[in-house]
Amino acid sequence: MTTVTERDLTPIRDALGPLRDREQVAARLLESSARHSFDPDRELDWDAPFEEGKWFWPPELVSLYDTPLWRRMSEEQRMELARHEAASLASLGIWFEVILMQLLVRHIYDKPVTSDHVRYALTEIADECRHSMMFARMIRKGGTPVYPVPRLYHNLARVLKTVSTTPGSFAATLLGEEILDWMQRLAFPDERVQTLIRGVTRIHVAEEARHVRYAREELRRQMVTAPRWERELTRLSCGEAARVFSVCFVNPEVYGSVGLDRREAVAQVKASGHRREVMRSGAGRLTDFLDDIGVLRGPGRRLWRSSGLLA
Repeated sequence: MTTVTERDLTPIRDALGPLRDREQVAARLLESSARHSFDPDRELDWDAPFEEGKWFWPPELVSLYDTPLWRRMSEEQRMELARHEAASLASLGIWFEVILMQLLVRHIYDKPVTSDHVRYALTEIADECRHSMMFARMIRKGGTPVYPVPRLYHNLARVLKTVSTTPGSFAATLLGEEILDWMQRLAFPDERVQTLIRGVTRIHVAEEARHVRYAREELRRQMVTAPRWERELTRLSCGEAARVFSVCFVNPEVYGSVGLDRREAVAQVKASGHRREVMRSGAGRLTDFLDDIGVLRGPGRRLWRSSGLLA
């Protein structure tokens, strides 16, 4: 097995300093979970009607915003597209969180069951269960279809769940969490957005902040301690995950659902400078972190560039 050399570790240590104690990090996260965890079924008013004239997603975050097609759409059609895109993102979130829960269970399978690290992983799994149920209830309340990822990527995820390395799992976790988190931080204080949607995003942001901290600390540790082959595989798998994530971010079926030509809409989204900037801004904090700890290197970096998420 290839060993980690001092030359490999120096850039990471210089950028991030000494590793934090795993148990101390988990203990702090458990304390935060005890103070700031939410039950969406009780916290949110699911019976209240939606407010007339309010958006289901901030318009600037809708994929077609500021395109020629957007400028031809009526305000009603724009709002309807926002409603379907919110459902598409919730569908993506459920798919991703089901994968994440399985990866976390694999991660703790052979670790001490009484450790705070394992206790926090189980706490996060419970959070993700509630989030998935919350997103599903939001989709049903919104009256839209569920928008699953394409069958190809749905089945490729089966392979990921089976063969993913530990650092690869945490890198994929951050990819799925941080971009959506950035968007939701814009949505929940936005008074133009439906109260229920703001409540859903507020709960998700509050609890995902802990999940991001847990994943960052563990990935940082793994990129120092993992063997070279595992770090190289993580760089490749993370780049491929970024490419897939960018493809699946909004299901193109949403355009047909609101009466738009799907091919024209997809082409305009791909050509949109505003959309590229939104996606890169959403990924910016994550890509800075991944660059610092040595993930964005070699062929994996080229995959990140092809995804459109790396500035």
